[in-house]
Parts: sequence; structure tokens; C-alpha cells
Amino acid sequence: MRSRTLPALLALLLLLPAGCQKAPEPTELTTFAMDTMMSFTLYGEEAQTDAVLAWIPTQLGALEAELSATREDSDIFRIDRAEGQPVEVRACVSELLSDTLELCRITDGALDITAYPAVKAWGFTTGEHRVPDEEELAELAAKIDYTAVGWDGPAVTLPAGMELDVGAVAKGYAGDLLAETVRSKDISSALLDLGQSTIVAIGTKPGGKPWRIGIRDPAGESYLAVVELTDMSLGTSGGYQRYFEEDGEVYWHILDPDTAAPARSGLASVTVVAPSALLCDGLSTALFVMGLEEGSQFWRDHPELEFDALFITEEGQILCTAGLEGRASLAEGYEDREVTVLR
Repeated sequence: MRSRTLPALLALLLLLPAGCQKAPEPTELTTFAMDTMMSFTLYGEEAQTDAVLAWIPTQLGALEAELSATREDSDIFRIDRAEGQPVEVRACVSELLSDTLELCRITDGALDITAYPAVKAWGFTTGEHRVPDEEELAELAAKIDYTAVGWDGPAVTLPAGMELDVGAVAKGYAGDLLAETVRSKDISSALLDLGQSTIVAIGTKPGGKPWRIGIRDPAGESYLAVVELTDMSLGTSGGYQRYFEEDGEVYWHILDPDTAAPARSGLASVTVVAPSALLCDGLSTALFVMGLEEGSQFWRDHPELEFDALFITEEGQILCTAGLEGRASLAEGYEDREVTVLR
């Protein structure tokens, strides 16, 4: 058995000066948080102060302490160990759970934050991978049910024997909060790369051009496509991001809540573009579980969510929703591929 973790999606930053004007110098920060490397690029005089550089890792550290499923002082950990008793949570945890449970409902459980025991059973939390047998999978699937989470203001109740984890949306939620803080400091040009394929673009690049974000080819190491972003977020979910192989079979970390096993929907990756990074992260996972047909219909049925998606199938087909037409293009070396626009 061997396991492999591939690099997260990286931003393609083309910082070109306008005319003869010298491009402004960025303020850059790289930090490790939420179990991944994150990088931040900000422009403007306010961005160059030590205070701005200090609050980013501070805010990330505070969020991680409250949202982690493994830290004993976190609200999520306390909920999972409460044996069915109500747990009062901090305001940010209450907000995150409220938004995420609503997303679970809208996706009809394709996103389900109570799948944590199944994720652990496959060894994706420890790296000690294993393949549960059919009986164990049936038992695990029976305990995956987001509707069993009781949420009443600051109090959260989870039935004994169940566990929840917000890892599928935590980085997106952090991105949304950081973006609010960045904008409040009058920084109008920034790129927040929270790792594991979560990107928040604030404004445009200096000079007014959109940020250009590379989308990984699930079948290789190169970029297959480029998506242009202006004041938008992006999230990608793919089987290539975290997986292991056993007896010639590939098992990835995105589980189907109905089976407690890796989702086999025919998709290799899904990228979602939307104003909210939390929505991007949660929906990219849900659409991956749904598959192309159901996922594209979900896009048609929910215009109120204001998102677009780029689907890559296991056969290598590339499809994007109409809102990405003109904003998504094939990368160098992939120009001969066909892109189908969904309407």
C-alpha cells in the first residue's frame, strides 16, 4: 500500500506593469495553518505594515483552535465528545455550522459534515490507510446524517455515536473572514491562497487585469485550464488531491455519504467559482459526489447561489457552466482539447 498527497492548486500570478509605470511591490506572507501551507499577496500602503502581517496568522490560529476536530479545546471536539448533550459554541462556530448545515440541506446530503467517522475508518486522518469491509461500511453509512445535528442558536447537539467535522468548508470560511478584514483595511488588491485548492481574489491585479488561477490536470502535474477572477473565490475538489492505492485500486478522500466509500461519480475534479469561499469549498465537494449530470442540473436549479463550475471527467472531458464562458481558457499544451459549455 502506498499513499500520496499531491500539491494543492497554485495561483498563476502574472504581475505585468501597465504602460511604463512600475508595478507596485507586493507584501507577501507564507504560513502553515489548518494542516496546509497558505500564501497571501497584498498590495497597497496599508498592506506593508507589520500589523497586517501579524493579524493573518493570528486570525487563522484562532479559527483553527475553534474548528479543529482533533484539538481538545475546540468546540467541534467538545460536540463530538458530548454524548448527546447540548454544547454551547462560540459565535464563529455557530455561524459556520448554520451556513454549512444549510448547504448540506440544499445539496440533499451530497455534502454531509457527519461523515467524519467514515473518513477516520479509511485512515485519511492518520495516514494509516485501510479498506473497510462491506459490513463496516454499512454501519458507518447508517451514522452519516446531517439532519441529526441539533442547532439552536449557540447550542449544538449531536447524537451519541456520531461525530462531525467541518474540514470540507473550514478553509473557505477562513478565506471569507480574512477577505472581510482585508477589505476593511482599504486593501483593494490581494490574492489569498489558503491551500488545498481554496483561493480568494480581492479586486484585480494592479493595473486592472483579473487574477489568473491555474486548474490542475487531475491526470498529471501540469495546469489544464486557467480561470480569471475578479472579487471572487474559487475552490476545487478532486480525487487526485488525497488518495491511496491498494491492490491496484485507487481510493480517494472524497466519500459518498450514502455508501461511506469514495465517491465514484465519473468525475476527476470539480472547480466552483462564487463570491463565497465557503460556498466554493462545500459545493465543489457536493458536486463531485453528485456527478456531472446531477451536478450540472443542480447548477441550473439554483441560480440564487450565484456560482459557476468547471467539471473534468475521469475520461478527460472538460465542461464548464455558461458563466465561465470567456473567463476560463485552456492552458498551454491543452489547446487542442474541447470545452463543452453547459447551459
